[in-house]
Amino acid sequence: MADGLVGAVLTRDLSVGGERWSKGRRMSRADLDLLAAPRHEGDSGPRLRGMAAGEAVDVTLLVMEPGDLHEDEAGCRLAAAIAGPGTTLRGPNESRVDVLAATDGVVRVRVAALERLNRIDPLEVFTVFDGQVVRTGDLVASVKVAPHVVPASVVARGERIAAQHPIVDVASFARKRVAVIVKESVAGTARERFERSVRQKIEGLGSTIVDIVYVEDDPEDVRRAMTRFVRGPQPVDLVLTAGGASTDPDDPFFVALRGLRGRVVRRGVPAHPGSMLWLGRAGRTTLLGLPTCGAYSRATAADLLIPRLLAGEPPTAATVAKLGHGGVLGREMRFRFPAYALELEPPEG
Repeated sequence: MADGLVGAVLTRDLSVGGERWSKGRRMSRADLDLLAAPRHEGDSGPRLRGMAAGEAVDVTLLVMEPGDLHEDEAGCRLAAAIAGPGTTLRGPNESRVDVLAATDGVVRVRVAALERLNRIDPLEVFTVFDGQVVRTGDLVASVKVAPHVVPASVVARGERIAAQHPIVDVASFARKRVAVIVKESVAGTARERFERSVRQKIEGLGSTIVDIVYVEDDPEDVRRAMTRFVRGPQPVDLVLTAGGASTDPDDPFFVALRGLRGRVVRRGVPAHPGSMLWLGRAGRTTLLGLPTCGAYSRATAADLLIPRLLAGEPPTAATVAKLGHGGVLGREMRFRFPAYALELEPPEG
């Protein structure tokens, strides 16, 4: 009998000879011999017995059939399938496999695919929020398979869902070149606060501010400054603007952008505070207009969008649309922001 049970799986935690055996343990021949041995003189019989909480118990073992997977192997296979670039795996530990960030960056979760996979009984994949900023080593997702033994065909269904695109990855921050154009109406103490804030946002994510330029509230003055950064010999990756009126189509920033054959991608974003951001594009350069509150010392929607842009996401309506899920940025949502935002005033949604 024992020979046929080698490799069978233990279904409950046991204490055997003073040693703790965890559920899910694959039974060796030595394990089986120990369980089958009489506990004391005169106590013998065909049933396998062990000790739990000091009392004799019956032991149930799951015998794996061809095509079955142990929970650890199933979890490892599924984790390898769902984890994309910028991640590394840890485990299994008590049948759970963790997906960790292998780089500083922004987590990208393909939510629809995640939900499809989690409809498959008994597969379990759980993640942090899409768009969350993480540091190297942070936990971004975990994988479990609920029973101790699962058909390989079930795991293969999950693997097929993840085959086209990994379900979770971490887009690392690139060293982008960023310029800032500010209307001179931002002055005095407010100017100092703004410069300190904007440097925290950009340099805190590994990019460089090449210049901060102050301009008159005049389309031609704004156009000259913008041309240097958009059409010059070394166009920057991102231009931040401050001091504009995002609801006025004739604001000098918008007039200058049209003059450079650029366009506004989105006026306003589905998150608050900071919903009056605007996003534009001119050639290869992205432009982001900061709202008044985002120009200074408060964490806003800008602190969710800037990391995405610096991690390589394009300035598109699709990028902006992702902000709506979790876009009520109250104090309790502070964990979603980059580390630099811990020094800013918390959002007040």
